Amino acid sequence: MESNILLESGTNELEVLEFMVGEQSFGINIAKVTEIMNYQPVIPVPDSPPEFEGVFTPRDTVISVIDLHKVLNKQTPDPEHDLLVVCNFNQMDVGFHVSSVKGIQRISWEDIQKPPAISGDGATNIATGIAKFKDRIILILDFEKICSDLNRTAVLDTTGIARSGGDKSDKHIVIAEDSPFLNTLIVNTLHEAGYKNVVHFDNGKDAWEYISGHKALGGNIRAHISCLISDIEMPQMDGHRLTKLIKEDPYLKDIPVYLFSSLINDQMRVKGQSVGADAQFSKPQIAGLINHLNEYI
Repeated sequence: MESNILLESGTNELEVLEFMVGEQSFGINIAKVTEIMNYQPVIPVPDSPPEFEGVFTPRDTVISVIDLHKVLNKQTPDPEHDLLVVCNFNQMDVGFHVSSVKGIQRISWEDIQKPPAISGDGATNIATGIAKFKDRIILILDFEKICSDLNRTAVLDTTGIARSGGDKSDKHIVIAEDSPFLNTLIVNTLHEAGYKNVVHFDNGKDAWEYISGHKALGGNIRAHISCLISDIEMPQMDGHRLTKLIKEDPYLKDIPVYLFSSLINDQMRVKGQSVGADAQFSKPQIAGLINHLNEYI
């Protein structure tokens, strides 16, 4: 699928594919979507969760199929008329079984709000944002969490982390990650690697306000903030916009910015480089990120 927004950098905008599950609208970043197709018969996998329908292999690519009707407790699917939204993220190919597709909506991250705290505790809530339009609300789902609930290895793969040991509390790391589930896992992984001095935020705007507040301290900014680790997709301000703001600031530009996202591919790497990201790492392989921190900060 083609999307003009992917050619731009740091605009703080995205394009959302709006789809229906039952009678409710949901959304996914179009950057995750590779194809939309009619529902395909799948091969069931023994002893799998009921939400996991099975696999099919168009063009020799094995695609796992997740039924969002069951994930979201919506009406019974209708395979004769339903669609599959095929996505690639976290180095996985996944087809999400939906009722229908309404179209692509362009929106600013500023217009996407966090779900109210009463809607979930972070461990169970699978909505990361609420996009408000004139006549309706679109819930942006946490697709990484949906997949991780069915396959724990799809969350963070810590294989290969070099355990250098020691307390690295002198290194002040800032995290920006909108998924409460992944935010906690990343912080815990950093703590286990010795990085105890970690401040974390669930959107780029709050992270930017925190980081820019350090300009009043003066001196070498690296003495105050060792690095920023940022997701790309976040309400209020995305990771590309956050990176651009930091790298365009004469005082803050020396802060290393590491993008850690499920969206990292060749096209998105170019976009990250254009806004000044120092390095980019693809979820779920956090080992490369931790090993990089051990070597460079």
